[in-house]
Amino acid sequence: MTRDLRNINYGAPIPSENYVDQPYVVVTNDGNWLCVLTTGPGQESQENQHVVASISKDQGKTWSALIDIEKSTEPINSWVTAVVVPSGRAYAIYCYNQDGISSMHGGIMAFRYSDDNGLTWSERFQVPMRLTKKDRENIEGGKTQFWWCIDKPVLYNGSVYLGIPKIHNGWRLDDDEGWLIRGDHFVDAQHPDEITWHTLPDGDVGIFNPELGLIHEEQNVEVLSEGTLYMVNRTVSGHPEFATSKDNGHTWSKPAKMYYADGRPMKNPRACPRMWKASNGKFLFWFHNNSYPGWGNANNRNPVWVSGGIEKDGDILWGEPEILLYDPDPTVMGMSYPDFIEQNGHYWATETQKMVARSHKIDPTLLVGVWNQFDANRRVDNGVIFDAGPFSAGATFEIPQLPSLNGGGFTLEMWIEFSALWEDHPVLTTMGKRRKGFNITIAPNHTLKFEMTDGQVRRWFDILDGPNPAASLKSTRIWNWTTDEWALQCGKIHHLVWVVDGASKVSSFMVDGKLLDGATTRTQGWQWINYYFEDINDDDRIAKVGDRFPGKIYNLRLYNRYLRTSEVLSNYHAGLPK
Repeated sequence: MTRDLRNINYGAPIPSENYVDQPYVVVTNDGNWLCVLTTGPGQESQENQHVVASISKDQGKTWSALIDIEKSTEPINSWVTAVVVPSGRAYAIYCYNQDGISSMHGGIMAFRYSDDNGLTWSERFQVPMRLTKKDRENIEGGKTQFWWCIDKPVLYNGSVYLGIPKIHNGWRLDDDEGWLIRGDHFVDAQHPDEITWHTLPDGDVGIFNPELGLIHEEQNVEVLSEGTLYMVNRTVSGHPEFATSKDNGHTWSKPAKMYYADGRPMKNPRACPRMWKASNGKFLFWFHNNSYPGWGNANNRNPVWVSGGIEKDGDILWGEPEILLYDPDPTVMGMSYPDFIEQNGHYWATETQKMVARSHKIDPTLLVGVWNQFDANRRVDNGVIFDAGPFSAGATFEIPQLPSLNGGGFTLEMWIEFSALWEDHPVLTTMGKRRKGFNITIAPNHTLKFEMTDGQVRRWFDILDGPNPAASLKSTRIWNWTTDEWALQCGKIHHLVWVVDGASKVSSFMVDGKLLDGATTRTQGWQWINYYFEDINDDDRIAKVGDRFPGKIYNLRLYNRYLRTSEVLSNYHAGLPK
């Protein structure tokens, strides 16, 4: 079986001392990769944590020994990020806790530079950060500035830009707001003294919206083609946030929830949402597609979803999300603090699970899909094993054997119309004498309930809506999940697609070109399926439409693989087959 590039276990490890965070990669002028990261021999924020670099000459397959940017004997230093200017000089910018306050989120903004592609580093310099109201009101009264940076600096018109939060407390990370650090004359500076630094916006208050809570942190910034600055960050509202500036950072729009092109808000826990601009001018957005409001350190950061963005009228239109990376074990810590790399027409992503970091080659067809969703309208035939209809109440028909869900998957696509949505009325079932297969019934609030079983009783997850996966364990024979409430209407022909991805162990639904996300009643619309599911085929493989099904299935297709979101969307745009 071909390796699934989305499975993080197939990624290439990045070296560390033990704890590892924010593995950010720049391509140096010699064509090598220079990775900067935060590491230490213990856990996060413990003694001897420091910032280092490593070099790869083979696009992440192997790495050099770690190179100290700061020695582990220095005060705790963390959250290094990097940028390379056209001359080839590489800069590493990081948080240096020179005041000895016991927090890894505070101190001065320090930087060093390298003129030999990361092999050696200059003396330490400081970025002057303007003292503001948030600093004066912090727990140290402004004697220490509490902040950190997850942003990858961007260059524009000779300046460098990176976003940061300023925070009230360097460890609890409560009550924070966004700021922009801009360094003018950065690209051509021969010496750091030639750089002019600005802390923006103007005035004493940063970028925040109290309607989305007190947490506005992990800002990252990209520049749109006409010069608009676009900043995103995490919140505890269950949604990522964005703000824009049309005047080079001096003033900003009121931060708001990020939204898809159709206006639906995107979802993300208190986990790093990362935006990136490719050389083709299009964007990727890394997030987790669930609205759990807390830290999301466990299952809520797994899987990773990515949306493609295109510019329009000084804004970004975000498409429907696609799974980019997953850990097949939903009980382990998820992945975060990513970076994207582009070189010679190929793309990679990096991530960390705090004790291991990896780089991953991205399937280029996945990116083509997310970047072209707004134009795709061709029917996808690859993998079709059944294509028939129409079917009305009581119809029976034989279906082909579905793949094992031990690494395989299937997709059920229907163009379907309901004349009524009567609760508990069967729609379609493939369950036979051995009670294996799937079953679809009408459920409350204009939803459909999907059930699936391979006939075995196992102790596994029923739902994962919280930070403690073990709390969701129960004995279950039949997996079940419903579509979002009120997603279906009577008298309308819906494009309804059920995707069962046996590799990632994720089941998802799309209705009329939209990936269901739980709307306002659930944290997520997708769901894990039983890790051990295998064969769901009953002996006779007969499908039956409910005897009293109030409606009509105009067309039904089965695929012997999971369809990507972008493929489903293309089918929707292609319309009901004639």
